[in-house]
Amino acid sequence: MVIFVVDRHGKPLMPCHPARARQLLRQRRAVIHRHMPLVIRLKDRRRDESALQPVRVKLDPGSKTTGVAVVRASSTVDPATGEIQRQAAVLALIELVHRGRQISEALTARRQMRRRRRGELRYRAPRFLNRTKPKGWLAPSLQHRVDTTAAWVTRLSRWAPITALSSELVRFDMQQLQKPEISGVEYQQGALAGYEVREYLLEKWGRKCVYCDATQTPLQIEHLQPRARGGSNRISNLALACGPCNLKKAAQPLSTFLARDPLRLARIQAQ
Repeated sequence: MVIFVVDRHGKPLMPCHPARARQLLRQRRAVIHRHMPLVIRLKDRRRDESALQPVRVKLDPGSKTTGVAVVRASSTVDPATGEIQRQAAVLALIELVHRGRQISEALTARRQMRRRRRGELRYRAPRFLNRTKPKGWLAPSLQHRVDTTAAWVTRLSRWAPITALSSELVRFDMQQLQKPEISGVEYQQGALAGYEVREYLLEKWGRKCVYCDATQTPLQIEHLQPRARGGSNRISNLALACGPCNLKKAAQPLSTFLARDPLRLARIQAQ
């Protein structure tokens, strides 16, 4: 990696190779400005006398660590095609380790001590529901990640001529990965949502398919009046069907699907 360089007034210059930094220190043209990370300060150079290149900071945020890359962007023209080819040279790589877990444990310990103190001091007046959260409030562990990342971006801008900032913005919907058709209020329901409905339907329809009376086979919840034709999720519109019958019925009305079996149709409608 490279060594950060600042001019005689502390303004950022282009980073240099470690060998070049050692040479400048031996010649006493530079002094150590900061040890970690190593930053040197030139005694005989000013920012307006130096040539600078665009430098970009790229962020890869994570829950436990955040990756920071300082990149020098350059572009060249292909003589054969005339197209502009953009290249990036990595100057520095930094990994920020967050303390989110430690902050969460510290807050839990503080909450427990406060609860114990409130329980022992009976003479204290009750003080609950008296705290308000300001607009844009974040949990302390999340706020720590934001503040730490912003602080290091500010530090890097003091040591290198930063002209741009890029951050990876990715959202993961873990529930949709497991259930692609999830939507709306289903996000508030757990894995056992609908368990009582299934048990009720199994008892109501005798644990068999309502269309072919098949047993000992996986049964699916079937809408007697299809959802595509305005059917609802009311318990009276639900039944149990095996996979082949459910696929065969599709979005047909119940009267159309059982037109050749009026007795079964009448029994299902009555039940």
